[in-house]
Amino acid sequence: MSAFLGNILGGLLKLVYDTVSSIGSEPETFSFYAMAIIVTTIIFKLLLLPVSMHQTKSTKKMGEIQPRIKEIQTKYKNDPQTMQAKTMELYKEAKYNPASGCLILIIQIPIIFAFFKVMREPTLYAFKDVAAYEAMNKAFFWIKNLENPDPLLWGLPLLAAATTYLQSVTMSASNPDQQAQSTMKTMNMFLPVMIFMAAKGFAAGLALYWVISNVFSIVQQLISNRSLGKIKEEK
Repeated sequence: MSAFLGNILGGLLKLVYDTVSSIGSEPETFSFYAMAIIVTTIIFKLLLLPVSMHQTKSTKKMGEIQPRIKEIQTKYKNDPQTMQAKTMELYKEAKYNPASGCLILIIQIPIIFAFFKVMREPTLYAFKDVAAYEAMNKAFFWIKNLENPDPLLWGLPLLAAATTYLQSVTMSASNPDQQAQSTMKTMNMFLPVMIFMAAKGFAAGLALYWVISNVFSIVQQLISNRSLGKIKEEK
């Protein structure tokens, strides 16, 4: 699966690179390769936008029906079968799919692995002309080659961790369920650290993808929270 997606993602990366490299002269410290990674990331986030919006609405709806779920759990705590039946009835009434919250994660994980493959073996998945790829400028400001890890710990690794934290915070704000917020607060403490440690050893191109993906998600979540908040006020 990841190899199949790797070929698709690699092909798109090559197409975007060919497009941006034809627009004019290449800045020395901001390579067409870096531009291609950024644009490719945005394209994929736009393709996933309908799924992301559905997840946001699903999270909101789950928070709204959570008090009724707790009532059912309290009322039927000694009757698990009835509790489950009543809960499913509530889900149906509210038009809520309990599996929908995991949908965006399930879709994103193969894409992340695919991008990881492309960054590890770009000449296999994207740039078939090895000589041309080796001669390609792969700089991104202070990073001379996006194939290698970022030499500065406070560079992309720190940005990857910081944007991961901010994305988790904005997602937490969209969920009125106190229990879910408590769980996400715990994740907010550990996930950015894990991302920071991983970004130190991975290709900087992958860290750049992660940062741009997070920034897109943060902006999207803030807009969604504001829009859904207005809808709720109107109701």
